[in-house]
Amino acid sequence: MTITTPSPAKKPVVQKPPPTPKRPDRWSRRFPLMPALLFTVAVTQLPFLVTLVVSTFSWNILRPGDRHFTGLDNYSTVFTDERLRAAVVNTVVLTASVVVVSMVLGTALALLLDRRFRGRGVARTLLIAPFLVMPMASALLWKHVIYNPTYGLFNGTVNAVRQLFGDGAPPTRIDWVTDYPMASVTASLVWQWTPFMMLIILAGLQSRPPEVIEAARVDGANQAQIFRLITLPHLRRYIELGMLLGSIYLVQTFDAVFTITQGGPGTATTNLPYEIYLTTFRKYEYGEAAAAGVVVVAGTIVVATFALRAVSSLFREATR
Repeated sequence: MTITTPSPAKKPVVQKPPPTPKRPDRWSRRFPLMPALLFTVAVTQLPFLVTLVVSTFSWNILRPGDRHFTGLDNYSTVFTDERLRAAVVNTVVLTASVVVVSMVLGTALALLLDRRFRGRGVARTLLIAPFLVMPMASALLWKHVIYNPTYGLFNGTVNAVRQLFGDGAPPTRIDWVTDYPMASVTASLVWQWTPFMMLIILAGLQSRPPEVIEAARVDGANQAQIFRLITLPHLRRYIELGMLLGSIYLVQTFDAVFTITQGGPGTATTNLPYEIYLTTFRKYEYGEAAAAGVVVVAGTIVVATFALRAVSSLFREATR
């Protein structure tokens, strides 16, 4: 008869945390980054501090001897001036419409490019190309090649279709920029920003776990159910990230407004960046323009904070 004695239980292995680097080691690692950090501070933060100081002064270059401290009066002007309030509304409308429409179109294109078909690489390259065009060149292209009432692509297409169906009416001469100014600026920006949204959504689609999709198909789910119950919840954070990043950039839109409509007719398309330009170089009110710029930066920081949270949540999910 053999007696077996139970083996002693193994003690759990406790992993020690990595040693905290000493203070000299920390500085030795950070020191190579100091020149870039100082350059960034000098280029970005110091001008912003100067802008804050200027925003508290009543300063018109046409009256060089009449510059005095006014406190927060310029900020009250920013929030009560009729033109600036119209510029705030136009900025919100332009940013929201471009972000929403480009996100919808980008999601649709990403769903198409996520499928395998012949020439998919060429299609991706062509669809990304609008985002690589310089904003000023894009605005000039839309203003003269597409919107021109005499030889523009839109009117030419309408007239060609009418001739094809035998319509005897005179040629169409719609002045798109004058008759539909906000829609004209929005369409040009949607064309430029849809590839950006498409790339973000395409990255989200390619990160889906394939075994979950296959299990849903085995259980009898159709494509609409898979998209609504699996794909769309998975893409939620990517959609949030794309909309937040797009909002940060589109709030600062100046090229399209300046080139296509110059804020007109009237103040129909004047957004905050263009109104700041007018306040600085047409009214020469430096203090008021600086205050409006500070308000724009504050709003951008708020949106950027949400964008950084969305990015950090994506990284947390990726490292789980």
